[in-house]
Amino acid sequence: MDLTTILAQHVPADLEEAADLRRIREFVSAQGNPFDRAIVSGHLTGSALIVSSSGQEVLLLHHVKLARWLQPGGHAEGGESGGETVALREAWEETGIEGLFLHPLAPRPLDVDVHQIPARPDEPAHEHLDLRYLVVAPRHAVLAPQAGESARIRWFAWAELSTLDLDPGLVRALGKARKITDRG
Repeated sequence: MDLTTILAQHVPADLEEAADLRRIREFVSAQGNPFDRAIVSGHLTGSALIVSSSGQEVLLLHHVKLARWLQPGGHAEGGESGGETVALREAWEETGIEGLFLHPLAPRPLDVDVHQIPARPDEPAHEHLDLRYLVVAPRHAVLAPQAGESARIRWFAWAELSTLDLDPGLVRALGKARKITDRG
């Protein structure tokens, strides 16, 4: 199924996600390769909400540049044109967990979010139009993140998340993930 069709079927959870979905759908329809990082105004990214095999914990990393807890994710590499592919590769690179897989009951994507990336010396401010997927870690998953990917990485019980200063879009996505993991 092509990305336009997939996005047309996505059901947003709230008005903010509905606005982000509209923005992403407009962007995808206007771009030949919406994952192309060379698009200066912004580009699609893929990220993974990783839950433990029991569904009782979620894995977050403390992003070095943004100084906050986030889900693993990032940019497409040459030849990648699907959010699922990007999300799974980025999740593996940032966590080192072998055998990650998409949750079989979760919609794909689970959530969509548009957020601003501040300017840096090597690139202007731009948008990340993020496609978020629910990903499961295999039983006995071993964390082995690549050096420089994150300052810290750890599993959080669902109840611990309320103590973190999380982005509202991430809170929404985690709420969706929790509902799915509680079901099965």
